[in-house]
Amino acid sequence: MSKVLELSEKHALSVEKLTMAFPHDGQLLLALEGTTLEVKRGELVCVVGASGSGKSTLLNVLAGLDLPSSGRAHVHGRVALMFQEAALLPWLTAAGNVELALELRGVKAAHRRELAHELLRRVHLEGFEKRRPHELSGGMKQRVALARALAQDADVLLMDEPFAALDAITRDLLHEELERIWNESRLTILFVTHNAREAVRLGDRVLVFTSRPGRVAQEVKVELPRPRSLDSPELAVIAGRITDRLKHEMNSRGE
Repeated sequence: MSKVLELSEKHALSVEKLTMAFPHDGQLLLALEGTTLEVKRGELVCVVGASGSGKSTLLNVLAGLDLPSSGRAHVHGRVALMFQEAALLPWLTAAGNVELALELRGVKAAHRRELAHELLRRVHLEGFEKRRPHELSGGMKQRVALARALAQDADVLLMDEPFAALDAITRDLLHEELERIWNESRLTILFVTHNAREAVRLGDRVLVFTSRPGRVAQEVKVELPRPRSLDSPELAVIAGRITDRLKHEMNSRGE
């Protein structure tokens, strides 16, 4: 078996010496430099870092939205990307937004409505299929966005701070929903956040990024039993250590 094939069977995504530079004020701004990481199939891995550390850039490269300046980033399988903003089409209903993803995937019209309703049921939005985005709360919009991501039948779900704008109670409920869906589907999830507690609450591992240019400064394995509570002392201790490392990274670069 070739090394590449062996990697693709074991890992859902792999990044090797990834560098990403953007033109800025007549010079190149490094967002990522020499970033290397791997995520195994079925893992839920969180990336935590300060603003501007290249976390979103990493997801954009993995999703194929940006081409790397150098290095390699590869997802082994189908990928879906979920943003901080739900980005629902306002003229479509909740079911319509999910059906559109199914249509783009090639699902026949006869099956799209039934499947969209089933996906909305999975995210606990049964009865809200005909509501338009302006009739939904922020948490409900993100549930629709999650159902839309699931509609793409992806192997890997990339999540870019999807719950950052929500209140604490809604965010905690969505943590539970995401963990339940992950357990049921065994999706591979790479979840980006700047919140250390959220990262420890969700992740099998937490990858701590340096300040810009971003790369992995530390890997933290989270061996706490699931389900986890944001208020647990054990979780707070691990999150505190991650926060201290983030502060160290920022201070070492004079931020």
